[in-house]
Amino acid sequence: MALRVISGTAGGLRLEIPRGVEIRPALDRVKGAIFSSLGDRVVGKRVLDLYAGTGSLGIESLSRGAAEATFVDLAGACCRAIRNNLAKTGFSGRVVEADALRFLSRDPGRYDLVFASPPYEKREIRIDDHPLLTLLPPRMAPHGLFVWEFFRRNRLEQLGAWSERWRRRAGETLVVMLEWKG
Repeated sequence: MALRVISGTAGGLRLEIPRGVEIRPALDRVKGAIFSSLGDRVVGKRVLDLYAGTGSLGIESLSRGAAEATFVDLAGACCRAIRNNLAKTGFSGRVVEADALRFLSRDPGRYDLVFASPPYEKREIRIDDHPLLTLLPPRMAPHGLFVWEFFRRNRLEQLGAWSERWRRRAGETLVVMLEWKG
């Protein structure tokens, strides 16, 4: 599978995919839908790419004018691929090899845009109490956006101070964009 930056200053460049690690890179049509909906809201923003895999969402953000990006992944192979992809595209970013939830509980940063594509089981569950929904708010800038990918049969019903901007299905994955109203 070829993975590339789809637009911006690095548009068209192919990204490295780490070997020996199971990841679900965002398909071009999914990235296209996400970034089409974001429009200029990426420009000048601080981005956090959790469960980053190849770093494609954070790198796409940098390509489209984000001010900075932090990439978090537990797998060393993914972190190496992200560093290689940043070098290939000419961008810089902070790459952290850590568990995403542990990172959120310790990181003092505040972000305008957060992407998360955590591993998921392919079964129907309710995810209203997922730790991301409670750990992210202190890390969010006012009206920050959270783009979350999870299994299409998961149910997200109680959003608290989050509001849903949109949701899209891509195969077995559901992508939801939430806005932090706190």
